[in-house]
Amino acid sequence: MNRLKDKVALIIGAGQAPGQTVGNGRATALRFAQEGASVFAVDSDLARAQATAQAVRDEGGQCVAFGADILDEQAIIAAVAACIEAFGRIDILHNNVGVAAGAGDQPLDEITGSVFDNILAINLRGMVLTCKHVLPHMQARGSGVVINVSSCAALARHRTIGYKTSKAGVLGLTQYIANEYCQFGIRANSILPGLIDTPMAIEARSAGDEDKRKSVRAARNALVPLGKKMGTAWDVANAALFLASDEASFITGVNLPVDGGHMSFIGAPT
Repeated sequence: MNRLKDKVALIIGAGQAPGQTVGNGRATALRFAQEGASVFAVDSDLARAQATAQAVRDEGGQCVAFGADILDEQAIIAAVAACIEAFGRIDILHNNVGVAAGAGDQPLDEITGSVFDNILAINLRGMVLTCKHVLPHMQARGSGVVINVSSCAALARHRTIGYKTSKAGVLGLTQYIANEYCQFGIRANSILPGLIDTPMAIEARSAGDEDKRKSVRAARNALVPLGKKMGTAWDVANAALFLASDEASFITGVNLPVDGGHMSFIGAPT
């Protein structure tokens, strides 16, 4: 239980929407803390970040909550400074923020410019700016890990254009960091979740209706090759834990699907 002992993890998007299950950001905060990391939990909704921090502390971990909107570069600068003030450094940057249909995403022939701009700003521009302001601190120390949460939608077929395009951009950002910062001992990898049972995925499609929630889960489960069941946020958190740990010390520039085999099924059966 000490794979991240004495490490400091800055998690962007550590809160979660209300729902019956845990979200990726909160699960990752808990998992990192369980393995010995001090966690700085950032979310645009301070109350949600505080709920994550309390969940970590309830388990005996160390976590500080901070409210910051990644659309605001000054807020990102303030969050980074506050993390360093609280814990002295940043060893791990975990970028988890993302929006999709809930932000009005549509197919190409229906998308509006303002919706597309907003999705790219949240899903991609925000990650670029968090990396911009965290990497100099890692570079000065000669080590660090960046984990960016993308999506299988970046590479697989996906109906809406904003989410797919922005998540594909995350892969480009990650490769850029892996290439340009390896000389400073910094690793960067992406996680590509598939169909995961999180509040963001389920509640936005069910509007709080239990029958609809069951229907949404059943439809999504049926699409998963491995066991016909969605993954959970713990699957994503465990992948992040591996990439953040010294067990992955020779791994950088990798796009890791966490998808129950979804991306391995390409094309029609022959």
